Amino acid sequence: MTATARPAPSVPAVDAPLPRVSILVPAKDEAENLPLFVQLCAEMIARQSVGYEVVVVNDGSRDDTVRVLAALEAQHPFLRVVHHRAQRGIADALRTGFLHASGDILVFYPADLQFKPEDIPSLVQPILEDRSDMVTGYKQGVYEKAFVSGIYNRLSRSLFDVPVRDLNNVKAYRRVIMEEQPVRPDWHRYMIVLAHAKGYTVTEVPIPLYPRHAGKSKFGLSRIPIGVLDMLAVWFELRFGQKPLLAFGMLGAGLFALGLLAGLVALVLLFTRDIGLRWVWTLIQTCLLLGSVFFATGLLGEQIAVMRAEQRELRRILDEVLLDRRAR
Repeated sequence: MTATARPAPSVPAVDAPLPRVSILVPAKDEAENLPLFVQLCAEMIARQSVGYEVVVVNDGSRDDTVRVLAALEAQHPFLRVVHHRAQRGIADALRTGFLHASGDILVFYPADLQFKPEDIPSLVQPILEDRSDMVTGYKQGVYEKAFVSGIYNRLSRSLFDVPVRDLNNVKAYRRVIMEEQPVRPDWHRYMIVLAHAKGYTVTEVPIPLYPRHAGKSKFGLSRIPIGVLDMLAVWFELRFGQKPLLAFGMLGAGLFALGLLAGLVALVLLFTRDIGLRWVWTLIQTCLLLGSVFFATGLLGEQIAVMRAEQRELRRILDEVLLDRRAR
């Protein structure tokens, strides 16, 4: 199955009950880990009272992942496989998995076996019991990126009022949260922040962390500046995404006020003490120019915000039509 060939929800077998839980597994060059991962999933699923499925998204792997997944799919009826022709990142892989999943509860779980499938039910249980809309894991054990992760989590908690300690971890969430998630690269790290801002309840449970079974991590220090810029983008989206003129207009007004104040001071000095300050007039011109640019940017942002609001309304109407058709 190729994501670009059939980006639509899968159709279950006749009389087969729909799974309630879909485990979404982005996999990039994980051929050595996938057999054990799927085996552990099979053992875990056999002990559950609700239906599970596993959707593995091969994100453009160049190792033996395609052949391994084909063999595993033939052995395990709960396993669904989707392929990306080239690497598109975790956020896109989760989106593809969501489009092919049937469950009303989704679980983001990596294939590297740093987290064991036996711990998935503890993530899902608060949602099954309607105690939470989203559950994230809180790492228990030695984490080699604890320093970087700690900085990221502290920065995130200082910007966003979220009641969890670990934002970048395995998580379970209701399907509707994924439906409302912006389709942006790498924004899966801020799924908790975005969901909490929309009023969904969020909680966390401890999840043991283990050494990698095989292979190596795909994340390096180059991800740090990307994560920081994404964090600022999410903050701006939540604070000013619907009213960008509020941010840019305030900056423009501040610069205009600074230019006006500098002009008054310059005039007073010129007429009372006959002192002319050339740099003050340069400052005034700069403030007026930048203030105008900020105001123009804010007005342009308002037009974009209006278009986004119209898109959201069209999406809401489309969702209502689809729900109405399904109910008939």
